[in-house]
Amino acid sequence: MSVEEKPNPVLTEADTCREYVTPGLQRAGWGASPHAIGEQHAITSGRIVLVGGKPRRGKQRRADYVLYLRRDFPIAVVEAKEIGLPAENGVQQAREYAEMLGLRFAYATNGRRIIEIDYTAGTEREVDRYPSPDELWHRLSQGTHLPEPVAKHWLEPYNLASGKIPRYYQDIAINRVIEAILLGQPRVLLTLATGTGKTCVAFQICWKLWNSRWNRNGEYRRPKILFLADRNILVDDPKDKMFATFGDARHKISGADPSQARDMYFGIYQSLANGSDDDLFRQYRPDFFDLIVIDECHRGSARDDSNWRRVLDYFMPAVQLGMTATPLRDESRDSYEYFGNPVYT
Repeated sequence: MSVEEKPNPVLTEADTCREYVTPGLQRAGWGASPHAIGEQHAITSGRIVLVGGKPRRGKQRRADYVLYLRRDFPIAVVEAKEIGLPAENGVQQAREYAEMLGLRFAYATNGRRIIEIDYTAGTEREVDRYPSPDELWHRLSQGTHLPEPVAKHWLEPYNLASGKIPRYYQDIAINRVIEAILLGQPRVLLTLATGTGKTCVAFQICWKLWNSRWNRNGEYRRPKILFLADRNILVDDPKDKMFATFGDARHKISGADPSQARDMYFGIYQSLANGSDDDLFRQYRPDFFDLIVIDECHRGSARDDSNWRRVLDYFMPAVQLGMTATPLRDESRDSYEYFGNPVYT
């Protein structure tokens, strides 16, 4: 057999990515700052299972590519198969990874053919190239009906000074809450199990909105935010640790010092509302706060007959974000009726 007659060597999935997929993404503008291509993106470390009474890690979930519109803003996932396989073989996996990551665009490819799954339009179709970052952002903004003037708040980077990089489900929770706030939703609910990092989620939400100067009135100023709970440890610990990056903008409200010159406030119901006509919270205007974050909101803050509910009613103009670890049942029904269905569970 002559050299010309020899068959081409079989390309592996890694070869296909290197020779076809990565160059195709780069031609579309991915990889050029501020956009980025995340290769072999680990989603989960693998489920822990017991084998013979001993814990073992299951298979790690890893996407071939995650496309980032900004450093902390993933927008699409790409699943690649080797060039000898149909592109359709990657569709189901691309869908699974997109849904796990809360992304609205997914692509399956064998290097030569590209299949696009667009959750904003509800379509699955073959395309001849990858869309550019600007194209995907435009489609995402159109699909979510997000007004252009407020879009910058959604794209504000995380603050990673604490060293805690949000996990994939925390990413989803943060983005869903900010999306709801920017769309004008007055009450927002998050249901996250104990130990899944509600404080981390709350911090990044507050940071993104504070650092990008979001506020209810669209003015050029930082927002006034209140982090509200029913126990001192639930406000002191976040204030002194996770929220330390806010520096002098932090303030814990007390009868001795009801300061109104800060941005990031912390308070407990018992200090703010004592059941009398001179409640401490009345020293602040009803429209003083732009955002109120209510930790463990199922503990009674949303009950109609609760003294604590008076705090939320008084600050009604503020966007109110409730966080709970309790799924809907009798003792948490008031919270669901007050805040509405969770934007993420």
